[in-house]
Amino acid sequence: MKKYFSFFRMRLMTSVQYRASYVSGLITQFPWGMMECFAYMTLNESQSGVFPMELSSVVAYIWLKEAFFMMLTTWNTDNDIMESIVSGGVGYELCRPLSIYGMWFARSAGGRIAAVLSRSLPIMLVALVLPKPLRLMLPESLGRGFLFAVSLLLGAGVAVALCMLVYLISFFTITPKGVRRLMVSMGDLLSGGLIPLPFVPQPWRALLELLPFASIQNTPSLVYSGELAGTAAWTAMGLQMFWLAALILLGQLVCMLAQRRIVIQGG
Repeated sequence: MKKYFSFFRMRLMTSVQYRASYVSGLITQFPWGMMECFAYMTLNESQSGVFPMELSSVVAYIWLKEAFFMMLTTWNTDNDIMESIVSGGVGYELCRPLSIYGMWFARSAGGRIAAVLSRSLPIMLVALVLPKPLRLMLPESLGRGFLFAVSLLLGAGVAVALCMLVYLISFFTITPKGVRRLMVSMGDLLSGGLIPLPFVPQPWRALLELLPFASIQNTPSLVYSGELAGTAAWTAMGLQMFWLAALILLGQLVCMLAQRRIVIQGG
């Protein structure tokens, strides 16, 4: 376990050094979040009484999406891992006396945690002091805040597990671009990245909430705002745990198949 933690720590330390990229992300994401908030505020005023969520919950959903964008997204794949698969450099990785799945999972998780430390906190701090109704409200209780933190980590784990499938499926393709683009499109749409899932009409919403993508962003955001509380919150978090375990198991099986048939050419 210490070996995998070392990969996690190295990736974390490396990622936090790219300050310019995080500053550019803040400049982009904060105005985008403001525009989304204004759009939903306008929609709420024109269609009063038909919103499936409280306006404060929608605002919280938007700010959490922007704050944890790099942590809870399926397009945040590790370019170094993708390049090693395409170039054949993965052969060096396979020589290490470690599980390549565990090693890549730890590296991916480290990169996402680095994004939280350098990008998420500034966005949330600014959002917490904005005037109403643009302000990000704090959770109603410490208990709810704790549940949000747990759900957030589970959501990040599911996102990493899905990205791991992208890496592993790339072993069976000529180029990983198609699989990667498919995962990005599905992730943005089905996780609530484009519109909050509560705005999706039934029965499609019930179906989408059962998919692993909803566990990435939708569940933590709704737990934070209180839209998911009590039994519903525990059920949703249980589904997060199920998908995390299922995707990791599936990824390890695909990894075993990939290592059996991998052919590396060159010298």
